[in-house]
Amino acid sequence: MPKRSAARPAAPPAQPPADEEIWRRVTRELADDLAVDALARDRAGKPPVDELSRLREAGLPALLTPPGPLCGGSDWRTACAVIREIAAADSSVAELLARHYALSWSARFVGTPHQADAFERRVAAERWLLAGDTGDPAADTEPAAPDTVPDLTLTPNRNGYLLHGHRAFAAGVTVADRLVVGAVCTETGDRLTALVDPAHPGLSTDPAHDRLGQRLTGAGSVTFDGVPVPSDQILGTVPHDEHHLSPYATLAPLTLRLALVHVALGLAEGALAEARDLSRATPRTWQGAACAPAPYAEQPGGDPYVLLAYGELVAAAHTAAAVVEPATEALARGLLMGRELGVNECADIAVLVAAAEAVTNQSALQITTRILELTGTAGTAAGDPGFDRFWRNARVLTAQRSPAHSLRAIGDHYLNGTHPPLPLRI
Repeated sequence: MPKRSAARPAAPPAQPPADEEIWRRVTRELADDLAVDALARDRAGKPPVDELSRLREAGLPALLTPPGPLCGGSDWRTACAVIREIAAADSSVAELLARHYALSWSARFVGTPHQADAFERRVAAERWLLAGDTGDPAADTEPAAPDTVPDLTLTPNRNGYLLHGHRAFAAGVTVADRLVVGAVCTETGDRLTALVDPAHPGLSTDPAHDRLGQRLTGAGSVTFDGVPVPSDQILGTVPHDEHHLSPYATLAPLTLRLALVHVALGLAEGALAEARDLSRATPRTWQGAACAPAPYAEQPGGDPYVLLAYGELVAAAHTAAAVVEPATEALARGLLMGRELGVNECADIAVLVAAAEAVTNQSALQITTRILELTGTAGTAAGDPGFDRFWRNARVLTAQRSPAHSLRAIGDHYLNGTHPPLPLRI
């Protein structure tokens, strides 16, 4: 008899919240709005202040609150659908939102239920946008470097802690209302997750200018010089030994990875849709097609070589979506299982997320590269429809994690039954 697993549930699929369609309609309206000036905003490369205002006006930062009769939010399935829809219009804004969603659940993974409830209620009440990183990039390398010096430290004092160090963040540091960061306690060696006010004078931000892609995420580096962190702003503690972690806590990095997979999938789908619209409006005949009997130039979309290329790209997008959907369902179920989640069930979820990550990133790179050929816009300047931004965004987004790690983890699990490594980093 098959084992019980969040990846292969025996129960019928859980019913989505009743207000899911409302959120999707709001998201479609915002995505349409973002698509209008996406190219101009990408070229300007300004901090995403206006974009954040649009997100807040739509109410999307507060979407991911615990489902229930007394709560106004939704669940992870809907959150992922929202991220994917926004990414089709603007992948930078989608990444900003994806990281906020993952961090908004950080207290659930490392803290007590009371800490998590208080944190999430305050995030919703204050309408905060969260940014940050709960891990240590050096310590989370695979394999971990010996005698790694933490980049952020928390030194205990009479009122709590003082935060010191420097770290680069992929999104949100120029516009975030609060930072959620992981730092090592200098006294105990524990890794603590802290909530930090970026307005404190001991904190300085250096925005990342002239990025290759994902220019509107508000990325940058932050220096913390004795920033006070009261004890009640510690969201939780990560144990030294991974064997002391609950399987539920190890879902923390998977939430972010899957959210970013939806960014990549939405980016690929948005790029393909825009390329299709341009090809319909200004059909292009590839060299060599003129010797064929049909007058392809007179028939939009009639060139068989163009049709073949689009067929390959559509198949790649469908393949990615088909792999992402079961990973999303499995993760959503695992999150609902909470502390009842088992080690093997968590491993199954990790493998599905890794597969979705590997397939989707490959498809996003393939699609965003090929559309430059199909539309004939590579290297153009005047009247450029801006398809290069899709390729640039895909390169930066997919470079955040090596596909070799994901594929190796999948192979090791399949062949040897080894559980994928899960560094606790959001």
